[in-house]
Amino acid sequence: MNLWSRIKGGLAGDDQPKHLRLGKLGEHAAKKHLRRTGLKFLTANFRSPRGEIDLVFRDGDCLVFVEVKTRSSEDWTRPAAAVNAHKRRLLSQAALDYLKLLKQPRVKMRFDIVEVLLRDGAVGQIRHLPNSFALSPPYRYG
Repeated sequence: MNLWSRIKGGLAGDDQPKHLRLGKLGEHAAKKHLRRTGLKFLTANFRSPRGEIDLVFRDGDCLVFVEVKTRSSEDWTRPAAAVNAHKRRLLSQAALDYLKLLKQPRVKMRFDIVEVLLRDGAVGQIRHLPNSFALSPPYRYG
């Protein structure tokens, strides 16, 4: 492989593992879908020392923290099933860190899951599951 091919491949993101490329595809599709439903996009891939949030939106006076799960198959289980208690705790902690950066505004918040199902490497179906879970105990906001 010559240098130009390697540079071109790197710019296209082909050097990323397949699961990361598919995850990015799912996040892009989820973002587009949620914007079409009227949510206002704020940020993507918010990271804190305690976790990461895929997408953050505003729905009126409510902050919406979105976890995107992209799968090429539902043979074993629904994608949302991967958001177990441990993952919910990490998302809760990251959401509180996000609110801390905003100086603790008095806003409502919710956690949504978006399932993105792929068919032959392209987006086949998107399912938005609003208010999928509450802030994980023992955390509280407000």
